[in-house]
Amino acid sequence: MNKMKSYLLATSASVLALGAVATASADPVALATQRGCMACHQIETKVVGPAYKEVAAKYKGQGDAVAALSAKVKAGGSGVWGPVPMPPNAHVSDDDIKVIVEWIMTL
Repeated sequence: MNKMKSYLLATSASVLALGAVATASADPVALATQRGCMACHQIETKVVGPAYKEVAAKYKGQGDAVAALSAKVKAGGSGVWGPVPMPPNAHVSDDDIKVIVEWIMTL
């Protein structure tokens, strides 16, 4: 029985470690698609929300842009880009949000 517990613990730890590596090295476009961001945003075209290039241009040069935008993505909000509110994204991990926002800021 101890061997089985050890095996399960080792397997679980491996799966968690691989998940962390996958997130850290994930393709940001694929990650944004998986997390539902691309349903309302596109890179160059306004859909429901602004195009990612518009977001990058608006926040370009602001030292706290990644932190500020990450907080907005997590909490949601309205009024910055028009009347349609962005829902909160509490289901998306902080690490995934950061990867996506850092990518947006490179556009």
